[in-house]
Amino acid sequence: MTALHGGDAVAFETLLQMLMATDNEQRSQGEKAFQELQNSPDVCANHLIRGLRSADRAELRSLSAVLLRRVLTRDEPLWPKISAPVKQTIKGELLACLQHEPERSITKKVCDSVSEIAAEIFDEVKIEVMKRLNVDKETDQVTQHAAEIFQKESQGWPELLPFIFQCVQSGNTGHAESAFLVFDQLARFSIDQLAQYLGTIHGALSAGLSNPSLDVKIAAFSATTTFIGCLEKQSDREKFQSLVPALLGVLGDALNSGDEIAANTAVERLIEVADEHPRFLRKQINEVAGAMIKIAEADSLDDGTRRLAAEFLVTLCEARDKAPGMMRKLPQLVQQLFNCCVAFLLEVEDDPEWHSAEDEKFEDAGETELFEFGQECLDRISISIGGKSMLPVAGQSFSLLMADGDWRKRHAALVGLAQIAEGCERVMKQEPVMSELVAMCIKGTSDPHPKVRWASCQALGQLCTDLGPELQESHHETVLRGLIGLMDDFDNPRVQAHSCAAIVNFAESCDQDVMAPYLDDLITKILVLLQKGRKNVQEGALTAMASIADCSGDYFIKYYDTCVPLLRHILENANDKSYQMMRAKALECISLVGMAVGKERFAADAGRIMQYIQNVLNMGIENDDPFGSYMLQAGARICTALGQDFIPYLPVMMPKMLEIAAAKPDFKVDDADDEADNGDEDLETFFVAGKRVSLHTSALEEKATACSMLCCFAYELKEGFCPYVEQVAEIMIPLLKFYFNEEIRIASAQTLSELLRSYVEGAGKGMGPTEDSCRQLLGRMWPQLVDSLAKEVDPDVVQVMLTSVDELVDVAKGPALMPLDLMAPVFDAFKTVLNDYEERRMIRMERTEGEDFDAEEEEALEEEHEAESELLDALGNCLSTILRLYGDATLPFVESLLPAFYELMKESRYTEERRVALIVLDDIIQYSPAGAAKYVQQVLPYLLSGAGDPDAGIRQCCVYGLGRAAEHRKFDFEPHVQDAIRVVLAMLNDPAARSVDNAMATENAVGALGKILEFHPNLADPSLGTVFVQNLPLVEDEEEARIVHPQLVRLVSANDSRILGQGNSNLPKIMEVLIRVVGSGEKLVQANDVPEMATLINQLRGAFPDHFESCVGALKPKQQEALMKALGS
Repeated sequence: MTALHGGDAVAFETLLQMLMATDNEQRSQGEKAFQELQNSPDVCANHLIRGLRSADRAELRSLSAVLLRRVLTRDEPLWPKISAPVKQTIKGELLACLQHEPERSITKKVCDSVSEIAAEIFDEVKIEVMKRLNVDKETDQVTQHAAEIFQKESQGWPELLPFIFQCVQSGNTGHAESAFLVFDQLARFSIDQLAQYLGTIHGALSAGLSNPSLDVKIAAFSATTTFIGCLEKQSDREKFQSLVPALLGVLGDALNSGDEIAANTAVERLIEVADEHPRFLRKQINEVAGAMIKIAEADSLDDGTRRLAAEFLVTLCEARDKAPGMMRKLPQLVQQLFNCCVAFLLEVEDDPEWHSAEDEKFEDAGETELFEFGQECLDRISISIGGKSMLPVAGQSFSLLMADGDWRKRHAALVGLAQIAEGCERVMKQEPVMSELVAMCIKGTSDPHPKVRWASCQALGQLCTDLGPELQESHHETVLRGLIGLMDDFDNPRVQAHSCAAIVNFAESCDQDVMAPYLDDLITKILVLLQKGRKNVQEGALTAMASIADCSGDYFIKYYDTCVPLLRHILENANDKSYQMMRAKALECISLVGMAVGKERFAADAGRIMQYIQNVLNMGIENDDPFGSYMLQAGARICTALGQDFIPYLPVMMPKMLEIAAAKPDFKVDDADDEADNGDEDLETFFVAGKRVSLHTSALEEKATACSMLCCFAYELKEGFCPYVEQVAEIMIPLLKFYFNEEIRIASAQTLSELLRSYVEGAGKGMGPTEDSCRQLLGRMWPQLVDSLAKEVDPDVVQVMLTSVDELVDVAKGPALMPLDLMAPVFDAFKTVLNDYEERRMIRMERTEGEDFDAEEEEALEEEHEAESELLDALGNCLSTILRLYGDATLPFVESLLPAFYELMKESRYTEERRVALIVLDDIIQYSPAGAAKYVQQVLPYLLSGAGDPDAGIRQCCVYGLGRAAEHRKFDFEPHVQDAIRVVLAMLNDPAARSVDNAMATENAVGALGKILEFHPNLADPSLGTVFVQNLPLVEDEEEARIVHPQLVRLVSANDSRILGQGNSNLPKIMEVLIRVVGSGEKLVQANDVPEMATLINQLRGAFPDHFESCVGALKPKQQEALMKALGS
């Protein structure tokens, strides 16, 4: 070390040789010595520069270049610790190396070092400028001053840019390539300081793209695309549009010379441009897209090259937020791209291993990378282009393919249909399109080739998922008979297994009454497969039975005694490692059957199953055994089935649940620009503060499942979960900020209110928790939830967190556990939520200003908006609960949000936005006397006008508000009674009043009429009482029904002649209404209102016995049973 610290060049060369040694001990000694050398930054840097410039052997110079970059700019960089003279030496020697180093691979490494050191210097200069200007953040002024210093003063690097321009003009291809490589990297770090030289740089890049050397051209190509990507101003980027033909020329030169590696590099860089700045390519989009189509179609090229060209085109299709509709405008592009993807789907073989595959290892045998990529592209294109453009092209091609004698083409048609279904959902749901597609799939079920029959199952299953439940309702006979027939294909187990998978898809969106007629055939077939099928078929049959049970509910009781003993036998005897998945699926199936048939039928077997789970846990579960994750979900289902009777089994499930939920996932941290490990498909990558964090997705998914199951336990068991509340809260509260997985954050937020509910109900029943412990628990949850809500960026998670806020306030009964001062921070969070919503909305609306924005893009935009409008609904629910529980006390907080809600009410806004704003105003009228007095005169014109709005949702909110105003602001409402009656009657008299779309609004109009009759009796025509009765019962809006039906009883009991009708003529109708309401159970009336209704029914029963029997006969058997129980007969 003494020699090294003394600057001995020979000693350092020896050290480099030790670092390259194959002997582990020698290399370890070298690494230790080099680590110690870094404690003397100047000495270390001088050695590395000398090694780079003077070592005779290229490998020593190369290692010096690598180490120089690493120690100067990575991890804990030495650059800030190096003295100014040595820094000057390093800068000069690096530039000299670029001029004189003969090895191209070494100059490339030096180019990286030059760029990163330049970025390091620029950052240092900016910090110094900020100190001079006495500012604590970077501004345009700081950047401008820093750029001037960098280019002119010694503490910068004034020699760098002149050197680069000199290299470009030197005529030396090596120097020119190095210059462009530095440009490329430097633009990523310091685009601001280069932007003022755009004219000069444009000329240099243009010269590079026309250089005779392909290496120089590719380097210039990369630098050009980097500049385009890094420039912030569109006007600056447009200055480079004239280079697009030259870029295409370089790509053509690379392909014509047979250098597909260079061509791939060029296309990859164009993909980056397409992703970040698609509109940059708009002026030359025909030429660019045409060139890429030709490359993708060229079967003489490598598959990788063709995939990249197609990826470029798909990326442009997906750039809807930045260039909406642009690709749909290109003549023939959709057809050409679709045909290209179908050609990819033909790259499949009939591999014998595919037919014999029993696990994942060979399930894709015969499928090439092109085939898999073609599937992916069709899915992405259909979603981004839309069904109106995609389906006409695809439908015509599918017909031709299905008629072809080559099985690969028929296979491609069905696989292609499955891939485009999600993106074409709306168009495919229309008739006769849906019938034609189902017929195409059914034709495939009888195809002579088994892979085509398999593909027909794939297509049918996907259609059931994407077109359900409409497909199930209209084509159940055709689809199920086709799939049931394929279960008999014992010569082709892959087809049998896939028919089971398609039935799973069918069942997931199917009504139990639609499924019921087919249960005998389905269960019979499945039982045969379980007893005679191959292992993969048995696994598929178990999943199919589980889904059928889940769908059919209590209809499955008929099959319980036949199925469950067999399921238990599989569960208890599938002990071999190769049958682990079958055992797990058997457990899944039993748990879903248990949920379907209910506690009474399942309880005895549930005990045996839980004992089995305990035995397995006692023996231990291997890490790769799927039983562990299936067990978590099965436990939650059994809990749902048993309810409070599950409490004795909590000690079996909770230790493992808590262990998984609390586990800290293993993760790996690397520099963001280090080469990623793409070999592990289970890794999910996040970028945080310049680092790449990699986590195993399987561990995250298991953790998310455990958290969700804990939420389920708390929800189902209520006070029975009290003993575990503290442990679960300790795990869940911090997970509100687990930013690596949104499902975990969602489960955490959902669990909080259930934990508080467990404590509150436990306290009410004297089971341990006290009011103080409830308040303490809430005190731990609330600040963290509110803080997380304000910082959350995922709208889906924000929505769940808002729901959690709503439920916590509700469970706490507002001020009973939550003092008013806790409201201030949550309303600040609400403001942040609204501001973030508006920012996202503004970004979406900017798409409407694009040159290519069209009707299909507008439809897609509305879909996106509808999805996010659920967030506004959740916020509205929060405000409703807070106003209901706190009343006027929170009015000032609510008023702070009113400007935002008035903005949402503007006519230019989407109906969902206006609806939520109206609901908030309705709630102010209903729950805040002071707010109602202050705002009712402003709000009533909105409500009266909105009651005639074309949108049913707006009409519903408006008539609901009119009813509340009639009840709570009688004096203010009186001048508007006649106008209110007029708009209500207009809604009730509409011929389409009871249509699916209008039913909710109509029922709220009935409710408003009832309020007017009750609270303004002298201002309403008596005949309106009969109108009110004739429009009952309410069956769609259950919340309004539970208000209006007791009101009817109240008015009848008061002998209101308007309700009874002339000569009591309305009494038969009133009895009919009450019979239907009571027969429907708590769906349409609260339990505490039933006795009074029953008394009235019994009174009317004596007066109208025949009509009573007629009304009862119109009920379903279960409704009749509920009615007679309520009547005490």
